[in-house]
Amino acid sequence: MKFLIINGPNLNLLGKREPGIYGQNSYESLCERLKAFAAAHGATADCVQSNHEGAIIDAIHGAEGVYDAIIMNPGAYTHYSIAILDALKAVEVPCIEVHLSNIHQREEFRHKSVTAPACVGQICGLGLYGYEAAMGYFLEQS
Repeated sequence: MKFLIINGPNLNLLGKREPGIYGQNSYESLCERLKAFAAAHGATADCVQSNHEGAIIDAIHGAEGVYDAIIMNPGAYTHYSIAILDALKAVEVPCIEVHLSNIHQREEFRHKSVTAPACVGQICGLGLYGYEAAMGYFLEQS
């Protein structure tokens, strides 16, 4: 199984940006962890991070026929990117939305995801483990 891990705005600053909310681990360590998890399960994982909506959309479009599943943390785009929602709906690659923090315990504007309706499910509040849980789900389904 081939996973595409997409991370949106500011996730490149993991470990530096609000570590009390997002944790101490760097973005690089997240990617290493996910690649190792995938390899341990006979799969592969490629990580993409962008602070630009169009680059995220391009990654989603490019996933079809290449990847078996997308695991995406759209960052702030979660709450207002209809374009990312439409991109997810346009490809036949299942996606799980992941958030490090529990978005439902935070500011009111973070409670609503406009991208989740195009996803198989949403995992939030489990930190880095949420990505592994999403991969585990897809691995069990294959």
